[in-house]
Amino acid sequence: RFQACVYFASVFQAMSCGIHYLASVFMAVTPNFVCGFPGNVSSVLFHNSSASSIEDIWTLWTSTENYIVVQLENGDIWELDQCSRSKREVTLDLAYEYKGNKSVFACSDGFLYDDTKWKSTVVTQWDLVCDREWLAKLIQPTFMLGVLIGAVIFGDIADRLGRQRVIWFTSAGQFVFGIAVAFTFDYYSFVVVRFLLAMVSSGYLVVAFVYVTEFVGIKARTWASMHVHAFFAMGIMIVALVGFLVRTWWVYQIFLSIATLPFVLCCWMLPETPFWLLSEERHEDAQKVIDTMARWNKVSTPCKVSELCSVQQDDPASDRTGDGEASSAKKHNILDLFCNWQIARRTITVWLVWFTGSLGYYVFSLSSVSLGGNEYLNLFLIGAVELPCYIIACVAMDKLGRRNTLIPFLILSALICVLIMFIPQDFNTLIILANMAGKFSIGVAFGLIYLYTAELYPTIVRSLAVGSGSMMCRVGSVVAPFCVYLRSVWIFMPLLLVGIMALLSGILTIMLPETLGKPLTNTLVEATEMGRNKKSCSEKTPPAHSGAASEKIEMFGQERVSTDK
Repeated sequence: RFQACVYFASVFQAMSCGIHYLASVFMAVTPNFVCGFPGNVSSVLFHNSSASSIEDIWTLWTSTENYIVVQLENGDIWELDQCSRSKREVTLDLAYEYKGNKSVFACSDGFLYDDTKWKSTVVTQWDLVCDREWLAKLIQPTFMLGVLIGAVIFGDIADRLGRQRVIWFTSAGQFVFGIAVAFTFDYYSFVVVRFLLAMVSSGYLVVAFVYVTEFVGIKARTWASMHVHAFFAMGIMIVALVGFLVRTWWVYQIFLSIATLPFVLCCWMLPETPFWLLSEERHEDAQKVIDTMARWNKVSTPCKVSELCSVQQDDPASDRTGDGEASSAKKHNILDLFCNWQIARRTITVWLVWFTGSLGYYVFSLSSVSLGGNEYLNLFLIGAVELPCYIIACVAMDKLGRRNTLIPFLILSALICVLIMFIPQDFNTLIILANMAGKFSIGVAFGLIYLYTAELYPTIVRSLAVGSGSMMCRVGSVVAPFCVYLRSVWIFMPLLLVGIMALLSGILTIMLPETLGKPLTNTLVEATEMGRNKKSCSEKTPPAHSGAASEKIEMFGQERVSTDK
């Protein structure tokens, strides 16, 4: 019961991460637009159609190469393009086609936007079109850059200061910066605040994965970790719903930011994880958390930290290495992920899977926009399609194992990339189905790698490992749009690159150890041994003391403790 309350409180805020990651889909949309004109309009022409206002013409607008002809009350006739306007020298006859002389002017009177779908976006707010269009295209990349930096910074801080403090700060930061975005006064302040929002959103998501992984037991770890992604997907669905209901960008942003306000009001009640407290030798604090768990779960004989620690203190080997471990316990950085060949090879493979998962996810997602139809419904379904993906992943991870699930789905996504290359371009439905299958398969791998990374590394660098992996994930998401641009070189170039990366990742994953049913490790020595001589380590060598302590804490809170390994 205790773990369930902590879990659902923590993952509820993960919806906010999904919300802010995808908010720019509608907030930074560019509607149809043309140059403004100096004066009041009396009549409007668009091909063979005439109207008294430009608002009546937008439904006929089909291409950016079109132009609108307007006649002002003073008799002047203007041709309005998207980024320029022309004044006709002869104004005797109002016609769409004109062969006479005309003077070209810049859009000094601003722009006129189609507001039938969106009353206001950041593009229309600050005229991010034409020669300022590149500023609009930087909105999402700068956000993803903040996500990248936040993943590393807050992952490292969580290992040094604790998961609890980072949970507090990042959840409050999401609410504060989310509201602040709606009240920014210009484009540059908007980008800066969004950058800070990205950092805290990414920091929360990374630490939340580690937080729930360290609180739940072995049996529930797979489902608990994977369904953090499900709440993230629900955030995407909320974006679609709010986008459909609210068409002014700053109001839309406020509604999205207050969606998870209940968590901000109660997040201060979340405790620190016993794993981190034990790694910092704060045994009394760890015992308090365990006693609280015992009261909630109605366990009559709670686990005693002193008994677990006394075993390690009596071990001569522990005495010899204790001072060295204590002195290094406080100093952990990215280099610890390359402390020996076993861990370094593991880190390289894990980073590659993170990168490939993100790259493939966004490449397949960008391909799915050709589905057509209602854009709000499409985004809602894109979020909803992830839910069965994680259910399949959970079942496979518990039945087959983490590694044995990751390998086939990575290779399957590579095969789907090859398959799409051989589908005729006229078979649109089949191409869409194949792209969705590719997204599904890469989504399983993408969701699995969070939990797998947390289980492959010890407590002292777990948040750092997940944070650095998330950094590689963000690198993949930044590279993905540029990968899609390679369609101009060859239409199948993006799929070829994703297929190669997925195949390479699948092959290298074979060398990773299986973590299904194993207790979390606390030290780098234990993590290294997990990858060596799996059979002899599990059957002949007694478990490390800190690993045993970890296992007891993981299983604690269940009235019936299973001794079957």
